[in-house]
Amino acid sequence: MPNPPATRPRPAALPALSPTTLLAVTGGQLVAAPRTSPESGGPAAPESGGPAAPRDVRRRAAGQRTARRAPTNPYLRLLATPGARAFTAGNLIARLPMGMLGVSAIIMIAGSRDSYALAGAVTATGLAATAVVAPFTARLVDRFGQARIAVPATALAVLGSLALVLCVHYDAPAWTLFAAYAATATTPNTGGMSRARWAHLHRGDQAALHTANSFEQAADELCFMLGPVVAATLCGALFPEAGTLVGAFLLMTGVLVFAAQRTTEPPPTPRNRTAVSPLRSPGMPALLAVFLATGAVFGALEVVSIAHAGGAILALQAAGSCAAGLLYGSLRPARNVHRRLLLCLTAMTALMSLPLLAASSTASLPALALCLLLAGAATAPTMVTGMTLVQRATQPGQLNEGMTLSVTALLGGVAAGAAGGGWLVEHTGTVFGYAAPMSAAALALAVAAAGAFRRRPE
Repeated sequence: MPNPPATRPRPAALPALSPTTLLAVTGGQLVAAPRTSPESGGPAAPESGGPAAPRDVRRRAAGQRTARRAPTNPYLRLLATPGARAFTAGNLIARLPMGMLGVSAIIMIAGSRDSYALAGAVTATGLAATAVVAPFTARLVDRFGQARIAVPATALAVLGSLALVLCVHYDAPAWTLFAAYAATATTPNTGGMSRARWAHLHRGDQAALHTANSFEQAADELCFMLGPVVAATLCGALFPEAGTLVGAFLLMTGVLVFAAQRTTEPPPTPRNRTAVSPLRSPGMPALLAVFLATGAVFGALEVVSIAHAGGAILALQAAGSCAAGLLYGSLRPARNVHRRLLLCLTAMTALMSLPLLAASSTASLPALALCLLLAGAATAPTMVTGMTLVQRATQPGQLNEGMTLSVTALLGGVAAGAAGGGWLVEHTGTVFGYAAPMSAAALALAVAAAGAFRRRPE
């Protein structure tokens, strides 16, 4: 029989090749080699018959490329958080009406009823109702989730705004105006909910939380700076009810966009009978007293400046605060936050004396405008530092309630400061009226110093 033909050995399976792999023959064998040398930062040394690079090496290289692409600006890094841009966009849309609705209601009511006293009383009633209702709304948000509570609460507030428009348009009795505007008190604290999301996403990262709080405070200043201008423009260019209608539409749209971002929403915290109210947390009463006095600074400064030079000049104070807030957020967070708060309040007290000096020494509006711009420089850092302390004094599952309590104290201070500033303007004139915000800042400093004295240093 003829010998069977010699069987040829089957060639070994070729390794998986990448576009940067070069085939070469070494010692009679086919091997895979990298096109670039190790010194040039290319692939590692070739492996005969193996994969081009181990999986962990590829993952490490991908991580290094991602790190190299990470932005150096702290705000860009903050907004690069997955889902952050979406809920921030909704939050900004919903926050702009906060500076619109009050001014729009005053213009609308005063224009139809020819009474600024009635318009002021209606808006003051709404502010008082908000101070009572807002903490309960925030507690429900913490307990059942932002989306489940914020959307229906906003819908009720929007219905209240629409009812106010109808009552004004059809000349309903005055008491209906109070009832309709009081219904807007269910408006959720969108700024607090946004800060709670940042705290949930960056828990334990104090630098990121410091930047987030600064960003949120700058957003507050921006919205309260643009809101009145947008409201006055709409009411004057279109019709008196336009500001309220547009504000209600933006509020509902923004909350819907914000609530739709479920991936960044903090998990709800079920009711716990052992949990105590944030009001009973150590240091919280002193912090709320500081926010109350700080709100008096804002309220008095607003009334006195409007009486002295008109409302447009207040935009400079908000602009100075917004710029200072963004700059403050790029700095390192303080190691001793209580000491930083005392420094901020000291600076605010000193800077709030500048408008008084400018008004008493010269009648130049540019000089007063410059002083207001400088006076706003300490506002945002003070608020950011205070909010940081509120977050640390509040349990993670009660953040919305804790921050809403601080905002409520702030609004109460605004009302008290506006009343005190108005009394000084009427009895002593606008020049000495600027003593009210400076005195309120000094009071906030004294309260913070007393509260810090009772606590251990951090």
